[in-house]
Amino acid sequence: MLLGMLLAGACNASASDAPKGMLESIHRHATLTSSVPDNGDLNPYAVVVAPVSAGTIQKDDVLVDNFNNVSNLQGTGTTIIDYRPSTKQTKLFAKLPVKLPECPGGVGLTTAMTMLKTGWIIVGSTPSTDGTTATKGDGCVIVLDPNGKMVAAWSGPTINDPWGDMGVIDNGSTATLFISMAGFGLPSPDVLDKATGFPVIMHKATVLRLNIKIPDGKPPVLVDQTVIGDGFSARADRDNFLLGPTGLALGPDQTLYVTDGLDNIITAIPNAATRTDSAGTGKVVTKGGLLSWPLAMVYTPTGHLLVCNGKDGQLVEVDPAAGKQIYSQWIDSDQAQSPPGNGDLFGIALTPDGQGFYYVEDDMNTLVRGGK
Repeated sequence: MLLGMLLAGACNASASDAPKGMLESIHRHATLTSSVPDNGDLNPYAVVVAPVSAGTIQKDDVLVDNFNNVSNLQGTGTTIIDYRPSTKQTKLFAKLPVKLPECPGGVGLTTAMTMLKTGWIIVGSTPSTDGTTATKGDGCVIVLDPNGKMVAAWSGPTINDPWGDMGVIDNGSTATLFISMAGFGLPSPDVLDKATGFPVIMHKATVLRLNIKIPDGKPPVLVDQTVIGDGFSARADRDNFLLGPTGLALGPDQTLYVTDGLDNIITAIPNAATRTDSAGTGKVVTKGGLLSWPLAMVYTPTGHLLVCNGKDGQLVEVDPAAGKQIYSQWIDSDQAQSPPGNGDLFGIALTPDGQGFYYVEDDMNTLVRGGK
């Protein structure tokens, strides 16, 4: 009887000590490479793991783009680097011109980047000439071949400063992209709200769904576009260019999760792949708590969300089904910022085995891997 009670107690203790999610199992963080190419571009944003080998890219390579140029002006970065985990080598993958006729305002590469199974790379541009929204253009969505050559750019009235992570459904010959558009109506950061003293907040940011087809051996073609979310908060910011909806992560049930940093909230847009109307800002998943200006976000194999904080160096794990924040970890504790790691985190992507993640540290211009 006593033995049975002891065994039962041990089992209960073991169950209570079991990790509640992925972050509790992450104990090592290794800096892999600098994200700064030869032209001096700074401020790494997007992190994408290559799903296939194509052109100069090998499967599982990590692509990182830059938002700033060598003068550290935001909205002027034009480069993508390629880090190869198998050889630990880094090379320049793409360098775009500062100005493109097809891209209103020029080139400033953002967190909106993906690589399709067919090898094409698609990346958003939110450009500026002086590093602020005072000179921002509407930007575009740029298509590159797997050798880093631009082959197309999409722009128009629904595309205004493609900003956050892409949610992607990739079927090979067709694909669906979800991108936040954060630039609508944004003035200079010098235009202040008299009540708060901060730049004015606009509630015009959207989530746009783009359906594309990929003909054999030819670049992707944009078939149609639908605004599936709108009314998200955005404002100009001198230190961060703009604050707007950034993290987009798609669940297997076609729910699209969105981070809204200004409102410190994660919301959900149901039926994201098929809906024909806008869900507004969606349904609240979680708000406040461990979140501190949530930015990039990724959906884990166990159905949780990993969310980078913008105002401190923490990564937060959320169970969206339960609407609960279950764990956080300081992945950037740089004491030079207050709070530590403030403004350092941005892009994030899972490792191919789903057991760890890649992320960037903007303060050091580096790519880092978190793992067990």
